[in-house]
Amino acid sequence: MSIPKPTAGELELLQALWPLGPSTAKQVHEAMLADKPDLAYGTVLRLMQIMHTKGILTRDESQRSHIYAPAQPQDALQNSLLKDLMQKAFAGSAKALVLAALRTGISKKERDEIEKLLKEDKQ
Repeated sequence: MSIPKPTAGELELLQALWPLGPSTAKQVHEAMLADKPDLAYGTVLRLMQIMHTKGILTRDESQRSHIYAPAQPQDALQNSLLKDLMQKAFAGSAKALVLAALRTGISKKERDEIEKLLKEDKQ
């Protein structure tokens, strides 16, 4: 069974959870407050419960405060989402996707990193 694609809100929560590692809803809520100071704890908890039901998060219920973790690693989910985007928006063309990304405006630092990566790949 494949894990469903997360919604925008679920992705936002995953972005907070990935660097934390397995965490309680309270820990995730505190991490998300920096960007969303009005975010209610109950909203985070409910979203995490929904994500667990959908299979996006796992839950360890052995302690009083349940510990949640992503059901798949960050790179695996990002690769899956990228492949899906490439198929849907760019007719399966990786080249078209990369060119669109480069045209949307990247920083000089990012461009230098990409060029370095491409040079290393040639060697």
